Amino acid sequence: MARDAKKNQVPAVRRAEVRLPELLPFEGGELESEGDYDGLELRDLDFAGQEGRGARFMDCGLYGVGLDETRLGRARFMDCVLEQVRGVGTQLAEASLRDVEVVDARLGGTQLHGSGWERVVVRGGKIDFMNLRKARLTDVVFEGCVLVEPDFGDARLTRVEFRDCVLKGADFTGVTMNDVDLRTVAQLEIARGVERLRGAVVSPTQLLDLAPVFAAAMGVRVLSPSGD
Repeated sequence: MARDAKKNQVPAVRRAEVRLPELLPFEGGELESEGDYDGLELRDLDFAGQEGRGARFMDCGLYGVGLDETRLGRARFMDCVLEQVRGVGTQLAEASLRDVEVVDARLGGTQLHGSGWERVVVRGGKIDFMNLRKARLTDVVFEGCVLVEPDFGDARLTRVEFRDCVLKGADFTGVTMNDVDLRTVAQLEIARGVERLRGAVVSPTQLLDLAPVFAAAMGVRVLSPSGD
């Protein structure tokens, strides 16, 4: 019985706990490619269209920062808080996020394909059309946020929890899941890749809601005895 109980437990996510030091105000003007940003507060700034590819952010707080079309491919964020950041078309392909909190973000069309996430919390806010294809997410929590048509195609998710959030039109095509907890999702809508949920945990109610999607994925037609 103890073995069965252990089997039914979902491993807990190792959550990010960011404790920022006293920060210095950012006075550097525009972002720089391969720039090094350490212990800085970046508040109410607009980096629209700027180039910061390969930049490194450590122990930084970004508050109310505008990131429209900002190019941050291969940037690294370590022990950072991103609060109320906003942007459309932000380029973060192959970026690295480790021990990061993203709070009340408003983002659309964010390019995060090939990125690596480790101990990241995304809390509140709304993110539309997030591209996470071939990304690697380990110990990540999406909490109380709205994710519209996120693309997890060919991504690898390990100990990822979707807590009290809305997941609309998610694409899980080719995804690999290990200990992914979907039980408390407020609204779960899977557009593609429902057959890739092996390694995920859902509630009994969610299983019933997903039954038609599972049937369609398996090519099973569900008809009443009368043919209706």
